[in-house]
Amino acid sequence: MATKSDFIAFMRDADVLRFGEFVTKSGRQSPYFVNTGLYRTGAHISKLAEHYAQLVAESGEKFDALFGPAYKGIPLVAVTAAELYRAHGIDTPYFFNRKETKDHGEGGNLVGYAPKSGDRVAIIEDVVTAGTAVRESIDLLTPLGVTITALFVSVDRAERGTGAVSALQELRDTYNISVYPIVTARDILENLEESDRHRAAMERYLAEYGA
Repeated sequence: MATKSDFIAFMRDADVLRFGEFVTKSGRQSPYFVNTGLYRTGAHISKLAEHYAQLVAESGEKFDALFGPAYKGIPLVAVTAAELYRAHGIDTPYFFNRKETKDHGEGGNLVGYAPKSGDRVAIIEDVVTAGTAVRESIDLLTPLGVTITALFVSVDRAERGTGAVSALQELRDTYNISVYPIVTARDILENLEESDRHRAAMERYLAEYGA
C-alpha cells in the first residue's frame, strides 16, 4: 500500500515537485512548486492513478459520479475511474467539462456521464492553493441539481485562503464537502531531511502563509 512518503518521492522523481523560487497564482513567493502538467508518461499517469484511487477507496465516500474539471482534471478523472475499477472493483461513472460550449453534435459543455438532479458528485483536482478552480466547478455543477459531496486532490498547499483558515477548510465550511488530499505541504516539509537546504525556506513560508 502506497504511503505519503511514496507519493512525495514519486513527485520528485517525475520532476513535478520542485524547490527554488516561484511565484504562485496568488502572487506569493514560494520556495516550492507542484506542476502536475509535468506528469508526461504512461508510467507517470498510471502511478498517479494508483494514488488517487487508493485515496478515493480508503475515504469510504459515497457518490454517483466523479467529475474532473478541464483541463488537468480530465486525464485525472479518467485514469482514477479506470484504476478504481481495476484495483478496487469500484465501477463509477465519470465526466468532465469543456472550457468552450460545443454548438454542434451533442452540444453542451459536459462530456461523459450526464449528471441528474439529486446525484452526489465527487471532484478530482490536482493542487489546491486558493480553491478558485474548485469554486468554479461547484458553480458549474450546482445549477444541475447535484450535490458536491467530496473533493480529492493530490496536494494541499495548506495555505490561508481569504481568512485565517486554509483554502480547503474554507471549502469544507462554505460548501459542506469532505476534502481529501494525498499529501499536504506539511507532509512535504516533514519528508525533507534536516540537512536539506530547502527545509528552512519551507518552514519560513508556512510560518508566514500556512493555515
